[in-house]
Amino acid sequence: MKNLLITTVFASVLSFGALAQTSTTSPLPAPKADADKNAPLPGANSFTEGQAKSRLEANGYSNVTGLKKDENGVWKGSAMKGSAKVTVSVDYRGNIVGQ
Repeated sequence: MKNLLITTVFASVLSFGALAQTSTTSPLPAPKADADKNAPLPGANSFTEGQAKSRLEANGYSNVTGLKKDENGVWKGSAMKGSAKVTVSVDYRGNIVGQ
């Protein structure tokens, strides 16, 4: 009985440290409330096509098609925003511009 109690206390202490840890990494940067005023910004874009599409979809765009990275490192394509077809851009900072 004493061994069971000691084992339980030991296991609890070890698992407490694991509960206190949190992950600080994210597969995609969090959407910004305010996009940069000059977006889309040129730069070395590390987003893959799939990540750019996922970012657009997470921000209310659907039917994202034709994404291509231009010479400035900006992903450009078309998508639906509500019932309107728009041209979209995702820059290296994750800023989204829909026109």
